[in-house]
Amino acid sequence: MADREVHLERLVGRCVRDGAGKSVGRIEEVIAGRNGGEWVIREYLIGSDAFLARLSALGIGRPILRFFGARVHPGYRIPWDKLNLTDLEKPCLHCPADELETLRAQLKKRR
Repeated sequence: MADREVHLERLVGRCVRDGAGKSVGRIEEVIAGRNGGEWVIREYLIGSDAFLARLSALGIGRPILRFFGARVHPGYRIPWDKLNLTDLEKPCLHCPADELETLRAQLKKRR
């Protein structure tokens, strides 16, 4: 893994774009784990579904957001190595968004 420190408060809430510059969603959560004596980022959760999952409101939140006219991004899991953080102000994907696992697909696997 890359030997670099990043202050998470600089990442959470940032808009992630794909290679074409299209918005994929905002970073809502960062999943980390211990690797020896260090904490390392394993994946990023982005999109409206990630925000609703954090609030435990995924099932009801999406219809409510749509009712009020909010733009709802699907939630994605981005492995640590698929997000380019060269510019922390403008994180972008190393792959097309359709190659990422959606949070909905993960929830279906658990059932």
